[in-house]
Amino acid sequence: MRENKEFAGGSAGLPEWLTGFEPRRGLSNGHLQTVMGNFLPRPAFRLASVAEEVEVDHADGSRVLCHCHWQDEHGQDGRGRAGRLTLVLVHGLEGSADSQYIQGIAMRAWGARCNVIRMNMRNCGGTEALTPTLYHSGLSGDVGAVVSHFTERFGLERVALVGYSMGGNLVLKLAGEWGSGPPLAAVAAVCPAIDLAVGADALHEPLNRGYEWRFLRGLMARYGRKAKLFPGIYATPREIGPVRSIRQFDGKIVARYWGFRDADDYYHRAASARVVERIAVPTLILCAQDDPFIRLTAETRAKLLANKHIAFAETRHGGHCAYLSRDRGNEIHWAEAAATRFLLAAAGQPNGS
Repeated sequence: MRENKEFAGGSAGLPEWLTGFEPRRGLSNGHLQTVMGNFLPRPAFRLASVAEEVEVDHADGSRVLCHCHWQDEHGQDGRGRAGRLTLVLVHGLEGSADSQYIQGIAMRAWGARCNVIRMNMRNCGGTEALTPTLYHSGLSGDVGAVVSHFTERFGLERVALVGYSMGGNLVLKLAGEWGSGPPLAAVAAVCPAIDLAVGADALHEPLNRGYEWRFLRGLMARYGRKAKLFPGIYATPREIGPVRSIRQFDGKIVARYWGFRDADDYYHRAASARVVERIAVPTLILCAQDDPFIRLTAETRAKLLANKHIAFAETRHGGHCAYLSRDRGNEIHWAEAAATRFLLAAAGQPNGS
């Protein structure tokens, strides 16, 4: 590991092979990167999958839907399903297992002969009926339940976690809570929402209101569906009243139905910032300085830089979970390529370089 001068100030512990990110011509603006990252066409996703519901909370029967891609159990290299590296992929706020970035990294990992599990958070991917609860940024236990379920079922030896944005917070939080020990082998987080309070406030800044409204429309529509499915639990959207910011949504709805005192209490208790110093497996964190709404506090930045297990790559450009590079073809998606290569190197997948 070394200090890589191609990255922005504060980056540390980066692998020698990790080259600096150079944005695609005309996309050096963080907002343009973010928008184009969502709309740039990709190759069709053609991986066959097996859908499985995994119970994540025995108290209320909450389940999440996972789409699993298992390599040949008796592959030509002599390694069975259990011996291969398995990647668990976790999407961001109002995303799903079918989000483009999840499908993109799934195809890379599959091509490197890994097992892949695309996990939907509670209620996401059309699964509102599978749980009486809502979802929020602190449910790292759900990711842990998925890892434990498939590890016990198939005897998985090595599992790596990949999370984007809100999903990045979840995988880092779980890594901090678990520390080290099998089967967890490595973690990668792209633009993780580590400091939830400052991120929520950044979304309410004038230049970011478009993103906030898009999130709110999805969140309120989902809440309306939950209220119809479980009328004995949830007030109607009309009874909730106006919700004009993410902070208001978290205060009026998330805090109310998850037992937090208020939005600030939720942000504090759900943030991976509280536990990142306890991460003890190889971890890559990719952040962009021009990300429109992800913010790191000075205290959290210091924790990341001080943890010898964390490779913290802070680029000048990249937007939010976009990282559209000057490379051609599928290599345009720099973060997906970097995260996959890091996990293969850190977890020792054979023939995966």
